[in-house]
Amino acid sequence: MNSVTSDVATFGEWPAGRPPGSFTIERLPSQQARGAQQDTLEAAARSALEQAGFKPATDAASADVVVQIGARVTRTDFTPWDDPLWWRWGGNYWRRPGYYWRPGWGFPPQYESQYDQEVGLLIRDRRTGSPLYEARASNESRTQASTAALGAMFQAALKDFPNAVPQAHRVQVQLAPQAQ
Repeated sequence: MNSVTSDVATFGEWPAGRPPGSFTIERLPSQQARGAQQDTLEAAARSALEQAGFKPATDAASADVVVQIGARVTRTDFTPWDDPLWWRWGGNYWRRPGYYWRPGWGFPPQYESQYDQEVGLLIRDRRTGSPLYEARASNESRTQASTAALGAMFQAALKDFPNAVPQAHRVQVQLAPQAQ
């Protein structure tokens, strides 16, 4: 896999003529409790913010904007019994939308996992606290997203910056060769 495709939606009205400026990432109390996990997520988002033209602030008080980030990864396990056609055909024929399996004899039946992954960020003006830009990127995969893949999802979320495109649309981001 050398690219990540995400469904992206962006919202807000970035002020015309305002450059991206400096940023600081703000942690919510729940994120402070997961320090190492949050550090990894912030590193992935930081790279995407810098590619969008933002610069890290030397301290929170001097930042032009405050960024809040988040990520969600949900694993769903499917079994043949989740498919009602499995029972009609007997044996362990089974299918899921987009996947068709040949008949199998014996057990154990085949299991399959799917990961629903989403990243999001909110950019607020530091002085007024007003929200300026919100972006979300999500995808479904048969494997859990690596740190590089989450970074690519943040890149996809900021691909349209500073324009807001609220209609969900697909964005593909190539992974760096060492990230594969």
